[in-house]
Amino acid sequence: MAKKDYYDVLGVEKDCDDKSLKSAFRKLAKEYHPDHNAGNPESEAKFKEISEAYERLKNPESRAAYDRYGHAAFDGSGGRGPSSGGFDGNFSSAFSDIFNDFFGDFSSTSRSQETSNRGSDLRYNMEITLEDAYRGKSDTVNVPMNSVCTNCNGNGSEKGEAPIICPNCQGSGKTRASQGFFTIERTCTSCQGRGQIIVNPCKSCSGEGRVKKPKKLNVNIPAGVEDGNRIRLSGQGEAGIRGGRTGDLYIFVSIKPHKLFQRDGSDLYLNIPVSMVKATLGGQIDIPTIDGGKLSVSLPEGSQNNKRLRLRGKGMPVIRRSNFGDLHLQITVETPINLTKKQKELLAEFEKISNEKTNPLSSSFFKKFKDFF
Repeated sequence: MAKKDYYDVLGVEKDCDDKSLKSAFRKLAKEYHPDHNAGNPESEAKFKEISEAYERLKNPESRAAYDRYGHAAFDGSGGRGPSSGGFDGNFSSAFSDIFNDFFGDFSSTSRSQETSNRGSDLRYNMEITLEDAYRGKSDTVNVPMNSVCTNCNGNGSEKGEAPIICPNCQGSGKTRASQGFFTIERTCTSCQGRGQIIVNPCKSCSGEGRVKKPKKLNVNIPAGVEDGNRIRLSGQGEAGIRGGRTGDLYIFVSIKPHKLFQRDGSDLYLNIPVSMVKATLGGQIDIPTIDGGKLSVSLPEGSQNNKRLRLRGKGMPVIRRSNFGDLHLQITVETPINLTKKQKELLAEFEKISNEKTNPLSSSFFKKFKDFF
């Protein structure tokens, strides 16, 4: 039975580029891969067919020979072109181009020695006040972690002796095993993927190159930081195993509730209770500010309950910028209690001489109430 044209097998044009050729092969290989079509001989045959086609066409020289002589270029019978003795069915070379697509999580089973030896990232929770968030804060923290062993300087060997190359994997950290027409890489079990073996482990760290020891660090919290913000300190996490790269430290910031101010982003909110007389007559009132100072604010005459005032630029700083949010004031008019006899008499007298102009809202309401009935 005559072989099919390699270009037809892959579903590409004869003048296609390498990128299109590889893309077509990947798509078909995923579709007909035996692991996805268990017990289907037709899929296995198709998989071999597309692998053979790609193996021949991916190499510029063999592709040129095929374009000129066709299949005769490889069967050794034509005498005009290069012969490979035929395709032997071992298409691991072709399949290596898509191997990671199928086995990305365990094909190079383990990662590089540097990655596997890397120290862990750490989290440290830091609580600050709203004033600290306004000004910014520098503080020293003690973080419990694995630090570099000073006895072996982190290499894991007693007296700093050099480790030996793992005889099982020859220092690669990986071993290979054949499964059908695939070659699978796995982490070396003798050295756990490190490529080296400690002959005389350090007594202080048992060969890990690190010991439990808190680290003292200076942390700078920027002005304007918000609750839940995260600050990354690169290379300040746990020490790696046997000289591996150090992890990172993440500072998670939380802000204590404030007695006076509420925060929303860069804006602050402050509730101001004022007496009935002050709300009626208006005048100056003093308010606190988050920076520890105070401001004198003009309260309009006849201010009603829940009246809002806005002070621009008196809120929180915007993190890593030069501008500030606003301070929002909400006026709460306080009804007097625990009155003396004299105070009650004065209020009663005031009520007698009041009129619609004095209390327009209540007068309007009761007029509508009377009309309703």
